[in-house]
Amino acid sequence: MRWPTVYILFSALALTIQAQAATNLLQIYEAAQLQEPVLAAARAATDAERERLPLARSQFYPNLSASFSKTHNDLSSTAPNFLGVETTRDTTYPSSGKNITLRQPLYRPLVLSQYKQAQSQVRDAEAVLLQEQQNLAVRVTSAYFEALLAKDQLQLISAAKIQLETQLDAARKIYASGAGTRTDVDEATARLDMNHAQLLEARQQVAYTMQQLQALADLPLDDIVSLDEARFKPEPPQPAALQDWIARANAHNPQLIALQARLESAQIEVAKASAGHKPTLDAVAQWSDSNSESVTNLNTRYLNRTVGIQLNVPLFAGGYVSASVRQAQANVVRAEKTLEANRRDIATRVHQEYRSITESVAKIEALGQALQSAEQMLISTQKSFQAGSRTLLDIANAQQQKMVVLRDLAQARYVHLISRVRLSALVGGADNDAVATVSHTLVP
Repeated sequence: MRWPTVYILFSALALTIQAQAATNLLQIYEAAQLQEPVLAAARAATDAERERLPLARSQFYPNLSASFSKTHNDLSSTAPNFLGVETTRDTTYPSSGKNITLRQPLYRPLVLSQYKQAQSQVRDAEAVLLQEQQNLAVRVTSAYFEALLAKDQLQLISAAKIQLETQLDAARKIYASGAGTRTDVDEATARLDMNHAQLLEARQQVAYTMQQLQALADLPLDDIVSLDEARFKPEPPQPAALQDWIARANAHNPQLIALQARLESAQIEVAKASAGHKPTLDAVAQWSDSNSESVTNLNTRYLNRTVGIQLNVPLFAGGYVSASVRQAQANVVRAEKTLEANRRDIATRVHQEYRSITESVAKIEALGQALQSAEQMLISTQKSFQAGSRTLLDIANAQQQKMVVLRDLAQARYVHLISRVRLSALVGGADNDAVATVSHTLVP
């Protein structure tokens, strides 16, 4: 095997290892769905709430109970005899009993209301779980692009350090030749010292944002995939009308669905409280077998079979039911107002994210043009410096302006992508497909 071939193979292996070390957004989100504790807790809470339905449904079914007793009785009785003298008699005897009771509810308004309320509570829990899934998509996406922005900032500051070191070296040489000034050297030194401080802060920010991302996915992250500028195409929201997004949020936002379910539960609570004034009707069947029930029927066995209905009519409970109804009605009003307040807040947030997406499209385009201008300005300043009409300070300012534009452009791109996920979350659509769409804009 020739050395060039070996070099190519090792280079390919190194690139493969590097590609495997870098993790993209979709991979982190899928890992977070399995490992993130807040979402796992919401799943467990939803599973617990789902059990409310079989619990409430069980109240419609017959209730069968059995009991068995066997006792030893020791009775001492004292009574006067015919002479008036009290005598004591001790009697010892066993007794036993067996009972089987079957009760079938026929009419129980409270049980029916409890079942309907359980359905609302399960819808509430499932909506809360969906809300946590939407929140996870937003949190992972935000943390991912915050980490990318921190990495970009570090790269820009590192590149600026090389330029500032070159400028400082040039300023010292020019000053030593007698053509420059001490001010140029001091200015370049001050900028380089500031760059050192910015570099330390940028490294800390990279470590912090990466740690945030690792905490969400619960897996080690050596590196994350960067944005592919060729794949990134900023586009306005679809559908284009803001009212369409607000209508979708009113219909599909998980938070509003949960609050609507809580309102229904509060309304059913009024019916539950009112059921305290209504009678209940049960069918009852009982079989009992007893032996020696008392000292007067020793060694006597009773076998009893009964079938019938049992009607319970509440008459007076001290005002408890009326107070419960008033309390439930007040909770209905509170649930209605809470739902309306959140509906308005969701509409405002939809408007905010919608504007963020539409305005970021124009902002990215403007910053792209500003970057071209900044690059052209740097080239012109460098040529003017060679011609003697500009100073090293002018070049440093031009380089600084270009770095600021690059940072703002990267931030605008990331904000655009994050806003898309946030808008999807507000309408209940921040799922794997939405995250995969954003992840598609990264380097493959």
